[in-house]
Amino acid sequence: MIQQEKIEIALNSIRPFLQRDGGDVEFVSVENDIVSVRLVGACETCSMQASTLKAGIEESIMNAIPEVKGVVSV
Repeated sequence: MIQQEKIEIALNSIRPFLQRDGGDVEFVSVENDIVSVRLVGACETCSMQASTLKAGIEESIMNAIPEVKGVVSV
């Protein structure tokens, strides 16, 4: 089972970059090894949202927790 604490640690590693641009990310849930997050602040409407999710957030989480199969935004 994937622990929320590990996910939060991975999110904290990318959070400063998001916050620097006025955004942030919140953990929502994990089901079937898929992590759901919510992009907030400037990240909600940013044209780079998909890239941030995949190249930044998903990569950070999957590097820290190999059993995660993907990350989705809700």
